[in-house]
Amino acid sequence: MPTLTKLKFTGKVAALYVRPSRTGGFEKSATGEIQLTFAGPQGDCHSGLTRKSDSRTLVTYPRGLDIRNVRQLTLLSTDELTALSQALGVAIDPAWLGANVVFSGIEDLTFLPPSSRLQFPSGATIVVDMENLPCRQIADVIGQRYPEAQEKVVKMALHKRGLTAWVEREGVIKIDDNVSIFIPHQRIYPHGQ
Repeated sequence: MPTLTKLKFTGKVAALYVRPSRTGGFEKSATGEIQLTFAGPQGDCHSGLTRKSDSRTLVTYPRGLDIRNVRQLTLLSTDELTALSQALGVAIDPAWLGANVVFSGIEDLTFLPPSSRLQFPSGATIVVDMENLPCRQIADVIGQRYPEAQEKVVKMALHKRGLTAWVEREGVIKIDDNVSIFIPHQRIYPHGQ
């Protein structure tokens, strides 16, 4: 039995973003293509084979340890961005949310299960780590433009902030690339929570 199933629909790359440095703000800049290496998107501040453990990993590691970087990329969808904009009553720019890749045509992107693969025409393939939960950083960025929306951002962005991912196969990704989606066999762990 295959461990992955290819979905019958494809998505499309609607926008690409990078930010070379973590200094100078949270927002990323638009680009026409991104070279993906095993370390992540070239020229982006989230690249690296490892990263420091942080508030997201405190359950398993103290802050500041070197751990595998499975947060090389932030993935968003046009549908979820539209839903978030409508919920907040303001126009949200994906660059404000730290996006690397914005997809169109993938409904409920944030619900793709961990270990799903997204494959581009160059052969570049990324693996979904998990849902990218909303944080105060994005609330602060949006609040700079829309103070009335700042307090609602974290709650309203839940299940609309996209996914984090890491590079499984190197290659280039470009705007308007089609993307094939492969999801793992799914089952529920019977002893959770």
